Amino acid sequence: MSLPRSKDLWGHPKGLFILFLTEMWERFSYYGMRSLLVYYMVKQLMFNHGFASQVYGLYTGLVYLSPCVGGLIADRFLGRRKAVIVGALLMAIGHFMMAIESFFFVALLILILGNGFFKPNLSTQVADLYNPLDQRLDRAFSIFYVGINLGAFFSPLVCGSLGELYGWHYGFNAAGAGMIVGLLIYLFGQKWLAPDLLVIHTLAEKETNQIQTRQERKQLFALFAIGVVSVAFWSAYEQQGNTLALWADACTDRHILGWQLPATWFQALNPAFILMLTPIVTTFWAWQSRNREEPSAILKMAIGCFLLAAGFLIMVPAARSYGVDGSRVGMSWLIFFNLIATLGELYLAPVGLSLVTQMSPKRIVSMMMGLWFLSFFAGNYAAGFLGEYWDEMNKENFFIMIATIAFTAGLAMIIILKFLKRGMGSECVLSNPIDLQR
Repeated sequence: MSLPRSKDLWGHPKGLFILFLTEMWERFSYYGMRSLLVYYMVKQLMFNHGFASQVYGLYTGLVYLSPCVGGLIADRFLGRRKAVIVGALLMAIGHFMMAIESFFFVALLILILGNGFFKPNLSTQVADLYNPLDQRLDRAFSIFYVGINLGAFFSPLVCGSLGELYGWHYGFNAAGAGMIVGLLIYLFGQKWLAPDLLVIHTLAEKETNQIQTRQERKQLFALFAIGVVSVAFWSAYEQQGNTLALWADACTDRHILGWQLPATWFQALNPAFILMLTPIVTTFWAWQSRNREEPSAILKMAIGCFLLAAGFLIMVPAARSYGVDGSRVGMSWLIFFNLIATLGELYLAPVGLSLVTQMSPKRIVSMMMGLWFLSFFAGNYAAGFLGEYWDEMNKENFFIMIATIAFTAGLAMIIILKFLKRGMGSECVLSNPIDLQR
């Protein structure tokens, strides 16, 4: 494959920064809208908490299911570039439609379809800018990862504040405007990107998509097992935008010097901690690698589950304090929760995505990446189902239940790891994963 010829910018192809900025604005629009979604349903559309939780879980779940179809259509018909453009346009339209109450469910459907075209076809273009053995590839994905979380950090502060303080339509329109900015950057940066995958496949000799070897079948079985367990992790993790958003709004004292912080601002904690902790975590892994103590990829994912469980256990005494007299509890509980939960995310999310790229047969890696998002879909939908118990259960017991789910997922990861070591070889327990997107 011929790569775009251009002088490097800060040691990387200029196309990387086009993709960086495009993804940053797309994540700004997605997380900006998501920061308002539960509040909008409960306060404006007057949905009860149970139904709002179901809608939230179904929407965020379908966001991760649609890339399976979007990736397939791009590979066979549209190509990656056109798919990204179509997806960005659909998402911008969906965000603008969210401001109109009667279009609420139609807007959600359009956003889901747009994400299906956009998500699997932008991040994979990062690798297309480099030769397979280019040592800069790991750092390139780290840079891309920072762009994702910059957008996720600022979006609740901008869209959330506009929606809560001035009107819901201001917040949704800001999300739509952010998507338009990302689309314009992508359109004007086309010359710095790699050739379209569909064009390459048309000119190249056609390859079969059948799984040909026994070893490939073993590796795909391992990915399937890990994906199933990951569902439990995401069902717990995605409470951040659901029940924990309700906790921030109704149970947390958000006053600072007489001014009350918007509840949506707490959803900026996770991306902020990602930006702060990513260099620390990757440096720690590098130190472990030099000392030959770096955990395998699957063990890292188990650690991520245990960390998430610890985060929810932190919320147990907070719920106990809130239940004493009904007075709101301090913000420090949510801050510490997000710190620990973010560490858990860094140990699981990018590692899982990396395993897909390393263990999937190269000829079907894009399809497998789309299928990997099925665990996100199932986990997000399960998060909505679990959220229905928010009003029915004692808050202390609710947090214990979610912590138990995450802890059990960690134990299951360790069992899978032992099985793979004994029966399937070291290729299924890879270390030194590439940092990809969440």
